[in-house]
Amino acid sequence: MRPIKGALIDLSGTLHIDDQPTEAAPEALERLRDLGVTVKFVTNTTKESVFSLYDRLIRIGFRLEKDEIYGSLSAASRYVQSNDLNPYYILTEDARRDFPANTPDRPLNAVVVGLAPERFSYQYLNEAFRILHASRGTAKLIAIHEGKYYKAKDGISLGPGCFVKGLEYSSGVPSVCIGKPNAYFFRSALPEGLEPQDCVMIGDDPNDDCIGAMQIGMRGFLVETGKYQPELQTTGKLPEVTGIFKNFSAVVDHIVENIYM
Repeated sequence: MRPIKGALIDLSGTLHIDDQPTEAAPEALERLRDLGVTVKFVTNTTKESVFSLYDRLIRIGFRLEKDEIYGSLSAASRYVQSNDLNPYYILTEDARRDFPANTPDRPLNAVVVGLAPERFSYQYLNEAFRILHASRGTAKLIAIHEGKYYKAKDGISLGPGCFVKGLEYSSGVPSVCIGKPNAYFFRSALPEGLEPQDCVMIGDDPNDDCIGAMQIGMRGFLVETGKYQPELQTTGKLPEVTGIFKNFSAVVDHIVENIYM
């Protein structure tokens, strides 16, 4: 097996849950860096800007640089700018910081949907629907990601995927998905100079993290923290990933003992 030279690491549910690191995660990250593995933090988180994510991670004990965070917000913002779009945003106020401002004298020609629980109401969704419907198929529906659910401090919660699919159904406009598990996202997140076969993805979502990365040739390591659901494994419904581990620290133990040689 090829040595691991790079690691893409999910954040929420893998390295931390809200303001609590998963068991021994900060120390494990340092051990991974000491091996010479290039790390990059990849996230579908759309409630927080990159600045807020960075501040949170530093505050709870992780050592990293801001430019090591590659999120679907950043990728979606680049997509908006490169396509000269003037979107209607269903985002939190914090996430909007990563996007260009609207141009008031231009018509809205896109809808961007992220995880924004306070905006998943009839009022905001109906505004988005009307923009898509009135455009007769010319407006774009951009899903920063289509996650089914995520782990919050009060339990498993609905992700933005069902709201994106509802807008697709009613407007007839197919979505453009930017974040994980899109192959474009993983390829653009790879550390410079490394091939997919040199890298591993570590995350708590078997499909969006592991299978998405494995489809471009990476290894996919699943952790039993965050949104991991053990009943999928016991019922045989868990996709076949490269490996399953108790937590991020256990993944690093495995890399140290078995793969990085």
